[in-house]
Amino acid sequence: MTFDDAWREALDALELDLVVAEEMLTLDRIAENPPDRWAPPSHLGPMPAALADRARAILNRQLEVSRRLAEAAALSRRQLAATRTLRGRAESAPVYVDLPA
Repeated sequence: MTFDDAWREALDALELDLVVAEEMLTLDRIAENPPDRWAPPSHLGPMPAALADRARAILNRQLEVSRRLAEAAALSRRQLAATRTLRGRAESAPVYVDLPA
């Protein structure tokens, strides 16, 4: 395997993990087998200049997924807080009262 091929393989693996994260956001659920935490390969050395554009594109997608994940987490926290508020009411407490016309 050449130096460039090793870098392409590393970027492929990173991109596949990104696809899984994008699918989780699209489907609005956690993947059955989420990707493992990614660690940069230590044996590759500097990235070849020919792969810089691809690496930047992957980075931009990662930043977008990160932003969307943060938004989804915030929404989830708000929904959980609202659910907890509703659960805190006694079951016998009326939510509304009908009045005769």
